[in-house]
Amino acid sequence: MNRLRILLLAPGCNPEEVSMPYVTYSHAAALAQLHDVTLVLGSPTEEAVRRAKAPFHSIEVVRMPSTERIYAWSFRRIFKGNYDSQAVTAFGYPFSVAFEWHAWRQLRRRVFAGEFDVVLRVMPMTPVLPSPFAFYLRDGPIPFVIGPLNGGLPWPPGFRQLENQKEWTSNLRNLYRYLPFARSTYRHATAIIAGSSQTYSEFAGYGDKVFFVPEPGIARSLCFGDSRNPKPDAKLELIFVGGLVPRKACDLALRAAAPLLRSGARFTVVGDGPERDRLEQLARSLGIEKGVFFCGWLGHAEVLKHLRSADVFVFPSVRDNGAGVVFEALAAGAVPVVADFGGPGDIIHPEVGYKVPLTNESDMVSQMEKILIGLALDRELLTRLRQQGMTYVRERLTWDAKAERTTRVLNWVSGRGPKPDLPPPKTLCPKRTDGTMWESAGRENLAKATE
Repeated sequence: MNRLRILLLAPGCNPEEVSMPYVTYSHAAALAQLHDVTLVLGSPTEEAVRRAKAPFHSIEVVRMPSTERIYAWSFRRIFKGNYDSQAVTAFGYPFSVAFEWHAWRQLRRRVFAGEFDVVLRVMPMTPVLPSPFAFYLRDGPIPFVIGPLNGGLPWPPGFRQLENQKEWTSNLRNLYRYLPFARSTYRHATAIIAGSSQTYSEFAGYGDKVFFVPEPGIARSLCFGDSRNPKPDAKLELIFVGGLVPRKACDLALRAAAPLLRSGARFTVVGDGPERDRLEQLARSLGIEKGVFFCGWLGHAEVLKHLRSADVFVFPSVRDNGAGVVFEALAAGAVPVVADFGGPGDIIHPEVGYKVPLTNESDMVSQMEKILIGLALDRELLTRLRQQGMTYVRERLTWDAKAERTTRVLNWVSGRGPKPDLPPPKTLCPKRTDGTMWESAGRENLAKATE
């Protein structure tokens, strides 16, 4: 494989953080195994990135001391470190534009001198934060690629969980199209990489330059072999991992598991948040408190240990863009039962787990209850799904695999390879009165998107 010289924009990537900073760092580091990557980042994360010692060709640091202090203080004090907040995204617009403006001033001579083959912006991942680089490179001399982009899932109606958490800024989301650089970013981009079927559908108007690559990935070192040997009459071990906030819908998981828990099954809840007291009260009211264990937040190693001990990962989150924890559950051998929406719905297929249509609360609980009882009665099926899931994540969902798919896009835009066939796993259907929005496009698209 010919190594590309990639100028990679990832201002806040950080191997020591979680969520978007960790995801973008891991993607960049995997690309650096294949190509000569010049990583462009902000000074707050420089030390953490250098400590990780990924094989970057070079690291360029954009220093904006005053601007960085304002953003860091606001993120910590006002937004409480919440990367998922849509208000944080809106607040970040001027800082994102300022970063790229400074980066361009710092690197433009090297761009025009021919030091790079392509520019790839992997961070921010939200589509609502445009890239001045796309405008600067509108006439060349090298292609500009943006993504994987993700975010902006619709808020499906009929779920109390979402009504309790929906932010007022979500009503203003479409206004981003009128911000400076917003429309020129995607008009001038040579390729757009979408991290979810929903995001792909938003850019469908850009035709043949839009590709699907899943947002998360997983380290190959976390892809374990299946060493379990459960007893045929063993009770089901269930697990939920995530913040105890309304949209994660842990209450639906507890209600669905209640019949099994009354018969001796166990449910481990890893995570914490404002819903914890209400969930503990729900467990008591359902008469299942003896079978439910609330662990709070744990270190990553402890979370993986719990996942490896579980049979089923119950994660009915009704609004999740990426959900890297689903990748970890697959790798650990916990069979996922997820809502068929957003990131989890893109990744899970019938040979590795279950997707429950996002209809309404009572229907989802009923369907999950049937699934869990079925798995409790059919250990052979459970074992088969577990083993197929572990193979699937090892072969298709690692950071290495993500870097290889991104490489196919970069080779195409730089004239070094054919156009890749990377469609989204799902096709967006018109909204129905019951709120149903998605229809599976079948295994063929999922196979193409993750091959």
